[in-house]
Amino acid sequence: MGPDSVPGPAVSWRKVLWERQPFPDNYVDQRFLEELRRNEGIRQYRYWAVVKEAGFVGQQLSCVAIFITLWLYMEQGLLSPEMLLWTSLISGLLGYGLHQVLISQEESSCEPRTRLADLQSATIFLSFTFGFSPVLKTLTESVSTDTVYAMSAVMLLAHLVSFPYAQPSPRGSLSINAALFASVCLASRLPGALHTFAMLSCALLVFALWPCLLQKIREKAPSHFTGVCVGVCIIGVGGLGSQSPGGAILLALALGSVTLLCPLLLVRLQRHKDNIHGPWDEAEIHEDLSRFIH
Repeated sequence: MGPDSVPGPAVSWRKVLWERQPFPDNYVDQRFLEELRRNEGIRQYRYWAVVKEAGFVGQQLSCVAIFITLWLYMEQGLLSPEMLLWTSLISGLLGYGLHQVLISQEESSCEPRTRLADLQSATIFLSFTFGFSPVLKTLTESVSTDTVYAMSAVMLLAHLVSFPYAQPSPRGSLSINAALFASVCLASRLPGALHTFAMLSCALLVFALWPCLLQKIREKAPSHFTGVCVGVCIIGVGGLGSQSPGGAILLALALGSVTLLCPLLLVRLQRHKDNIHGPWDEAEIHEDLSRFIH
């Protein structure tokens, strides 16, 4: 594609396909790179803003640690199911009240759920869970304990990986199903049916309801969001440290990596990002083609 392979300067090259021109198919002139655009639409991140958003990931990791800690206390007989049920009930009522206060600030055209509908949903879930607790208690009797622990670890990891951090806890979420499956596996290794019921109720509170409340706090009270995440992380590390100091150290290192180190790497690597756009890009159709769809 050198100067000797193109026609004289009297012929002007045009970037069209429908016109026959005395140029090779791969020919371009000097104007080709004039349309080069670099890093178009690249979002610039600020470190502390990324750290704040990463707090959601850190607190979810701490929620898993809190749930495991509660299970360990119940397995060792240090926490009674009655105490866990009362604590879950009080926490649930306080969280529900805070959630109602936060959603009352929204201006939505759709009709909100009534408190009666929420009460019916909670009653149905608790009734079915309590009724099936003896069945769930014996669900994994034929499975070895090591297999149950391995399945629980894999499902909790799947919960963390598939968790919708942008919009927590949509209906039918894979993360919720994975967390509840792990909860059933762990609860089946507890001493009695009441322990199983208490553990599953706690799992619903931690993995399904708490993320919805935290999302509302992030939207309606962003100034308190960071403090709540830090508090959950401290509780998670402290609770796990009471059972396994080594596990608490690993959790603290993981939280530091997720909330401090990874945002730093993202901001640093963003400087080296180099996206180029130009006439070689695929054509984009901006015209509304909905009238052709029947």
